[in-house]
Amino acid sequence: MELRHLRCFLALADELHFNRAARRLGLSQPPLTVAIQQLEAEVGAPLFLRNSRGVQLTAAGQALVPAARAALDQAAQALNAARDGAAGQLGRLHVGFAGTMLYRGLPQMLRRFQAEQPRLQLLLRELSSAEQIVELHHGRLDAGFAHVAHAPEGLAQLLVSSQPFVACVPASHALARRRQMPLGALAGEPFALVSRDVSPDYHARIVNACQVAGFTPQTVHELRHWLSVVSLVAQGLAVALVPAALQQAELAGAAFVAVKDPHGTLPRYETRCLWNPARDQPALGLFLRAVQAVAEPASMADKEIDR
Repeated sequence: MELRHLRCFLALADELHFNRAARRLGLSQPPLTVAIQQLEAEVGAPLFLRNSRGVQLTAAGQALVPAARAALDQAAQALNAARDGAAGQLGRLHVGFAGTMLYRGLPQMLRRFQAEQPRLQLLLRELSSAEQIVELHHGRLDAGFAHVAHAPEGLAQLLVSSQPFVACVPASHALARRRQMPLGALAGEPFALVSRDVSPDYHARIVNACQVAGFTPQTVHELRHWLSVVSLVAQGLAVALVPAALQQAELAGAAFVAVKDPHGTLPRYETRCLWNPARDQPALGLFLRAVQAVAEPASMADKEIDR
């Protein structure tokens, strides 16, 4: 049995007239008659009565009508699903993200994408930048939002945001009253940094910037997440240099101060959307368009710290 047999059967069941059914299908009558005969042979019973009163459905034909309509509907749904899948409009995307993205555009990107592609499911995983790169190379992520200065080998990238580092000090600290401060003002203070294991690039670049400013940080605390760094500062246990977007966390007890950087040694905190161009994932193009639509790479470039 083929789908064309069911289409011929339903056309004749609706019209109860061979000529009209054939015209509706764009056929001549003989091919329609052959298709009905083939279907009846496969069923093993007549589906229509042909007599002087015209064409009528038999009991077998009446039973077949709803099942034939359901089969054709299901076939159409399967075809549409395959087409949507090929166009990237159906399925799943596995997306990694670093925690600070919750304060830097990720919610807006997700809302936009889900509004535009409601049948595509996003599965999120919070991972460090280094972990995301490994997962992307192994095909366990389709895309990731990582804090890297450039795209690692074998991966493509889209710059999502670029922001300065600012000083984070306890709200009770004398430096908290300033609007701006030289980096050297943090000399001699206990420091909190994101650990080398989690972010070796930014760890090294922050230490280097401090050394250019004339001191080496007294690193007492190394933590896995930037938000943990801010939380520790809020408890009065350290000072830190953190991405400016973290002021949006609004943790009581932490203050943020812009840093003068005359030597230009402080890095910018750049977030890139990374993906593996070797993977065949049609939905990824739709996702990247949604990301690009809300990406604001320069939005934090010269923004004054909120106080």
